[in-house]
Amino acid sequence: MRRACPSLLALIVVVSAPAISQIAVAGQGPADTFELNEITIAQVQAGLTSGRYTSRQLVELYLKRIEAIDRSGPSLHSVSETNPEALTIADALDAERKSRGPRGPLHGVPILIKDNIDTADRMSTTAGSLALEGSIAARDAFVVRQLRLAGAILLGKTNLSEWANYRSTQSSSGWSGRGGQVRSPYVLDRNPCGSSSGTGVAIAANLATAGVGTETDGSIVCPSAANGLVGIKPTVGLISRDGIIPITADQDTAGPLARTVTDAAIVLGVIAGFDPNDPATAACLKPGNCRKDYTRFLDANALHGARIVVPPFPDNRAAVMNNAIAVLRAQGAYVETRTVGLDPQLGGCPSRPPAANYPPAEAVPPALRCSTVLNYGFKRDLNQYIRDHVRHSFPIHSLEDVVNFNTAHMPAATKYDQDLAIFSQLFDLSPASADTARYNRDRAEDIQRSRGAIAKLLDGVDGIAGTDDDFDAFLASGNNLAGTPAKAGYPSIVVPGGTFQNVVTPPFPDGFNAKDGPAGVTFSGRAFSEPTLIGLAYAFEQATHLRTPPASAPPLPSDTVIKH
Repeated sequence: MRRACPSLLALIVVVSAPAISQIAVAGQGPADTFELNEITIAQVQAGLTSGRYTSRQLVELYLKRIEAIDRSGPSLHSVSETNPEALTIADALDAERKSRGPRGPLHGVPILIKDNIDTADRMSTTAGSLALEGSIAARDAFVVRQLRLAGAILLGKTNLSEWANYRSTQSSSGWSGRGGQVRSPYVLDRNPCGSSSGTGVAIAANLATAGVGTETDGSIVCPSAANGLVGIKPTVGLISRDGIIPITADQDTAGPLARTVTDAAIVLGVIAGFDPNDPATAACLKPGNCRKDYTRFLDANALHGARIVVPPFPDNRAAVMNNAIAVLRAQGAYVETRTVGLDPQLGGCPSRPPAANYPPAEAVPPALRCSTVLNYGFKRDLNQYIRDHVRHSFPIHSLEDVVNFNTAHMPAATKYDQDLAIFSQLFDLSPASADTARYNRDRAEDIQRSRGAIAKLLDGVDGIAGTDDDFDAFLASGNNLAGTPAKAGYPSIVVPGGTFQNVVTPPFPDGFNAKDGPAGVTFSGRAFSEPTLIGLAYAFEQATHLRTPPASAPPLPSDTVIKH
């Protein structure tokens, strides 16, 4: 166990798509033009303050890009719905800026949010499901209230893996019945990684200034890495889940996706904080756990003196990992490579009847056990969400209703089956049931193993480094880090790390490939270590500048503001 001095940190590399062009900065070129590509929040604010452009003009430009790139052209399918009130909101914020000044760094900034986050406006909240098409939330999610209070403009909702990728074991990452298949802007037939794939693709393609996604196990860090972005999966409890369609409260959290560490830190500070509607956020009442300004921790020298351990990594990650190690050492970090034995992590259960037909957990070798946490939590928490947040007049009242709707609307609503939904619906949630007993055991074991694994790796050092999502090499040697921070409820932040080449992975449905593309370097740590992680990620970003916009989404003629 590591001493309780500096925060415990981890570095993990994630598979994702290529690195290409250069950053266009507001202010370059003729005085009457403004290039949207790669614009930062600070640059947006500078332009709004100077009067170079208005929030209304920004919204108009982004809507034109969405039409040209997302719905036409390469047809990325990353934005499922634009906000019909966005221009009206922008006008009001422009007027407020003139009369009172800006509220803060997000005043008048267009933001996209994932379509499992409630907005009590004219946009639906559906988790990509046809069963919830047309469902208007009774009230804003906590995250949305925080964004609105900060003056952000909700530009629209992003497509996602339906039900946050918890509908079928066979579905394609980034596909939903409502929005279709999200396409990687780097390689159009490449898996965009989910479930926040729409947010990742949209921000990578410069369809908004920044975005918000959600994660249960990899759904922020993976699409961020796959699309050359910065993504922050915060500590469970840093951000309220109230008003977010769940998989399970045990692991769910929202978090920002952006093109720079600075922008991600700005958004994180806006959406973090205590909410009485989410008991997990009571941790924010403890001083130091939750901050309103994470930009204070942007330290270009944060890697100097950091101690990081690197377990073995697969050969096809060697170029990225070796480069990352070289950067860390060049920035003054002490990097130790060593083999660390870890207990195998519980994987998700396959689609089969619940606990009554499981062999007793103690009778199954650890490497073969599965966890019922997501299955059980999906039914429990989705039913609670529908009771609390879906208007009573809407015809869907439970997971069972969702399953029945999909069955009745074949084939459109069941392209990839719904085996996970059916399996979860079979669980008996009563307190004395065998399913509840199995869930309680599995949850306790998930926590013990994930937190224990991180503690082992961090014994005597400050961080770990490895590859995320594809752990064949670790599995073969008894080491498995996939999903460990997510199960522990610990934070991660991913930054662009280069380009993977000659990646060998299984084929995806419908011809989707895991071709060469952007790689992400992910720093992870113990609970509420976001300040330290942001510092490390920022130092790595400033030393490398590996973010590059996709060639399929270049600056357009319509990306200019003409002064009248």
